[in-house]
Amino acid sequence: MRSLLMAAAAMAATAPLALAGDYAGGAIKSMETAEGEILTDAKGMTLYTFDKDTAGMSNCYDACATNWPPLVAADGAAAEGDYTLVTRKDGTMQWAYGGKPLYLWIKDKAPGDMTGDGVKGVWHVATE
Repeated sequence: MRSLLMAAAAMAATAPLALAGDYAGGAIKSMETAEGEILTDAKGMTLYTFDKDTAGMSNCYDACATNWPPLVAADGAAAEGDYTLVTRKDGTMQWAYGGKPLYLWIKDKAPGDMTGDGVKGVWHVATE
């Protein structure tokens, strides 16, 4: 039993994150990292914003959307405070924070990964 407790304590000490808030019906969460508080999807994957988007409108389609999948809202999702919905060209709804559409990054493999921050100088980790 003692070895199990020690293993659990060691895992907790090395954990990169802790989920803090829960927004947009659970689709978006905030997570505390070594770099500060960031926004994630429900699975803890980092969310990003794109400098080429305009308020309330996505400009990431085709190959861009393959590499940076939009955070698609479930049917019936409703805006909640700063968490709003953007209509994409195909009619799907995408979550946005402060008017900025939110995306995942295909190269992030585990919760807490932030490998998309700063890509091409136009992608940034979403923060509150």
